[in-house]
Amino acid sequence: MELCISTLEALAYYGPLKITRITYKANMNCGQLREVLDGLIQNELVEERIFRNNKVVYAATPKARTILSYFEQIKEMLPIAEDEKLTF
Repeated sequence: MELCISTLEALAYYGPLKITRITYKANMNCGQLREVLDGLIQNELVEERIFRNNKVVYAATPKARTILSYFEQIKEMLPIAEDEKLTF
């Protein structure tokens, strides 16, 4: 889930990006990113766009922006430091 959120945040904040730029912004390797992108595309959270010279870029959809907004609200409601582990 963290990889999905990192990818969506990178795309939402920096705009349409090539796969190489996403790997840097989301801090993951190309193999991981391709798997994450496939899932996000299937769930209509990311779309592929053909850019200049037939280069493919990826962009967050409005649905992805809504999910990121909800995610931010949840993080604000949970008074837990990010490096703490949740135990139930």
